[in-house]
Formats: sequence, C-alpha cells, structure tokens
Amino acid sequence: MAETAPRGERLNIGLFGRRNVGKSSLLNALCGQQISIVSDTAGTTTDAVSKIYELIPVGPVTFFDTAGIDDTGDIGKLRIAATRKIINKVDIALLITDEKGIGEYENALMKTFADLKVPFILVFNKSDLASALPDTAAFTCPFICVCATNGKNIETLKLLIKDTVPDHLKNAPALVRDLIQPEQTIVCVTPIDASAPKGRLILPQVQVIRDILDANAYAYVIQNDRDFLKILPNLKTPPALVITDSQLIHQLNAAVPPEIALTTFSTLFARYKGDLKQLYEGAAQLSKLKKNDRVLIAEACSHHVQDDDIARVKMPALIKKALNKDIHFEWAAGSDFPADLHQFKVVIHCGGCMLSRLETLRRLNECTRNGVPVTNFGMALSAMQGVLERVVQPFGLNR
Repeated sequence: MAETAPRGERLNIGLFGRRNVGKSSLLNALCGQQISIVSDTAGTTTDAVSKIYELIPVGPVTFFDTAGIDDTGDIGKLRIAATRKIINKVDIALLITDEKGIGEYENALMKTFADLKVPFILVFNKSDLASALPDTAAFTCPFICVCATNGKNIETLKLLIKDTVPDHLKNAPALVRDLIQPEQTIVCVTPIDASAPKGRLILPQVQVIRDILDANAYAYVIQNDRDFLKILPNLKTPPALVITDSQLIHQLNAAVPPEIALTTFSTLFARYKGDLKQLYEGAAQLSKLKKNDRVLIAEACSHHVQDDDIARVKMPALIKKALNKDIHFEWAAGSDFPADLHQFKVVIHCGGCMLSRLETLRRLNECTRNGVPVTNFGMALSAMQGVLERVVQPFGLNR
C-alpha cells in the first residue's frame, strides 16, 4: 500500500502550470477523490498539497499539487519559489495547460524540466472547451488531451505516467542482495541508542534486513561489537558480510577478522541512492581540509536536535579531532539545500533514505556543477576513523 511504502521509495509526481488550468481538478481525477480544493478563482492552491496514493498501474506515489507558476504579488513570488522547490523533488512532472495552449510560462517550465532532466508529460486539460486540438507536431515530449471534469483520457494518462517512469526507478540498484548468496549469514549491527526511534529500527536498517531476506539469506541482528565477539564462535560458518551502523565502525573494524567483509548501512545507501564512486572520492577529500574551511552538512529530513546528534555534534567533533583543525560547519535540513555551493570545500550529505534516488542524484550533480566534493555521513565517519578502504572493499573501489 502507498501509506506503508517509505517516502524515499515512492514515485514523486508534480502537477505544474498556470493558475486555473485545472491542476487540482486533475489531481482529484487521478486519485478519484477530493484531494485539493477546486475553484474558478485563480490562485486557490497556495502551498503545495501532497497526497500519498497507490496509482494503478504505476504503484505507490506522492502527488504534489502546486501553486500557479504565474502567481502575482509579493505572496505570489513566495508561492512560485515554493513551486520551484517541488520541481527539484519530483521524478515526473505533469505540465498542465488549458484551452489557451502553450505560452511563455509553459515554455519556461519545459526548459526548466529539461535542464534538470525531469521527465515530463504535457497535459492539455479542459479538452471540452478547446475548439481544436493543439498543434503537437513540434513536441518531442509525451502529451495527451484530457478533461478532468468528465474524466476523459484520465486512465490513458495513468498508463502514460507508467511509461514515463525513469529506468532508474524501474530497475533500482540493489541494496545488498547482489553482494550475497542464498543461505549465507549476514550480521547486522544495529545499536539501540537515543537516536533510534522508539519501538523501531531506523529505516535504512529495516530496508537492508528486508533485502537480505529477499535474497534468501539469513540476517543475524545484534547491537554492538561485544555481541559480535560473543556470537562469532557459535556460528557454524563465518558470516559472509558484516554491516554496521557507521558510529560503531571503529569498534567493528577491530572486532571483525580481516577475512570477513565489513561495510556500513550508510555505504550501502551511498550506492543505492546516489553515486558510490563520487561519494567515496568526496570522503577522501576530507583529509585535505584546511583551517577555517567551510563544510556543509545536509540532512534530507528535519528532526529534533539531540545532545549527541550525529550531524550537529558527533561528526563535527570527530572531524575537528581527526584533522586537529578548526573547521567551520554549516547545516541544511529538509528541502533547504543551498543553490550556491561555491563557498563550501566539502558537502557531507545524509544517506538520503527520505529522498528518491533522482532527488539525491540531483543534489550530487549540483555539487559536481559547483566543483565541490561530496560524501555522505557514513563514509565521512569511516574516512575520519581510517577505515574507509575497508568498508568500500566489498564494492571493489579500493585505491
């Protein structure tokens, strides 16, 4: 069900266009229920409306109904800025127009989608009001004429959305199952500390354990390096792989014999959500930081900052201690990923479990475009503790 699929695993679909072209009506038609308020008054949708939905035959999705790109006034400018933030989140865009056809706003949006490599569908809504079909000969993108009010071609649009799903989502990279064989034992070290959600494991751990089970292998879950030393003599065969929380990588590096492969949940997510080689090379750049260099630590979700917060407390302290230098750290959370990254020497991003892969890759591409090395939390922690080469060894990335 869409409600149980992790947010980062759902397809993000945004509805964009001018005011009063029927974006909200189209969302309601796609979902078969009243999601967004519909009115003839232009600008009814202000902040983006999100809706989790099981879109047949696509699968679990999140729809984003956005404010009109032609909004006016000071508040309108803020709404447009919010709409543009949503463009950076979506995997597919529905560019909606009406009987007026294609104009400056539609052309500008199509250029934006092309620049960001966002696949999009051009949707001519209100086909009951158009005197003639638009001239579509010049379009290289998918397009369709629909009527949200009477349901014309809505089912066909759903099929078109399915056909537009990017290949990276149709054939998502494996988390861990390609590294293991059926009936092998995989030890997962999942500390239960103040940062762990009450009564649950954190999402990356859950997803990795599920992937191990899907590979018909055995997941042996423990809490720390002391538990590992206790269970190792009891295993008939050594584990094929040990996967640990990055905060315990130093202890596990000492506890796990060198002939047993060792990596971290965060390293697995570096490959699953982003570009493992790019993040590996970015981690290696941390040792080159100089006094007073600026480092951005980016988190994809917002949460209450704890006394031992990994991003705000532990990691900065570890980097300063390892380098014996005063490094200047700044933070960004949620969707607030800076547009100008030139001021930073390195970007350290979270694992991206709450982002889609395309959204994560866009952030990595922004770092590349600005000439800034980027890595993720776990690989940074491994680098600063001198074990980066070991945790990437299962992926064949050693220098």
